[in-house]
Amino acid sequence: MACPWCAIGLASLQQALTQLDGTLKAEIHLQPFELNPNLPFEGEDATEHLMGKYGIGEEQLEANRAAIRERAAALGLAFNLRKGSRVYNTFDAHRLLHWAELQNNELALVLKRALLRAYFGDGENVADRDVLVRIARETGLDADAARRVLDSDEFADAVRAQERHFQQAGIQSVPATIVNGQYLISGGQPPEAFERALREIAAADPTPKSAIH
Repeated sequence: MACPWCAIGLASLQQALTQLDGTLKAEIHLQPFELNPNLPFEGEDATEHLMGKYGIGEEQLEANRAAIRERAAALGLAFNLRKGSRVYNTFDAHRLLHWAELQNNELALVLKRALLRAYFGDGENVADRDVLVRIARETGLDADAARRVLDSDEFADAVRAQERHFQQAGIQSVPATIVNGQYLISGGQPPEAFERALREIAAADPTPKSAIH
């Protein structure tokens, strides 16, 4: 939810699948991964947080942000990564996505893209339950049901269990795209790299499995 490369990777994957339409079928299933699980509701200044986390100076950080904005723009994503941005706790957003996938997998993907736009494009606080409910409603999900989920602890254990499962499977960084439960595509690859990898996987594993996590 707070990783720009995940937004880039998802957009690239979906573009690759569009290019492969008619060649193979795939379902995308979203999985939770928290970069900063201990962040407070109000979040932290992104510049200070990232410089401390990666041990880099502000000049290098701004260069990194420029490169990310360029990659995102090529995929039609508008990223407003700048000084003054904040990073937020994403656990409730993951609970909401888990609930949404149980309702409708396609709507869950729409919700995911909307949440990424809200955070990276508009700088919204994706820890704010009012923001999450509004975006769920705009996505076409039941806003009252979304509010009930967020105001409870529902799906908290399920989300944590999923996080542990993938961590124990060796996933320590994101984006990580797992195809057919066994093939890993690491990083925010460009669409052509996803397309090439998916063709190779389909050729090597022609069974009718098609889930992408």
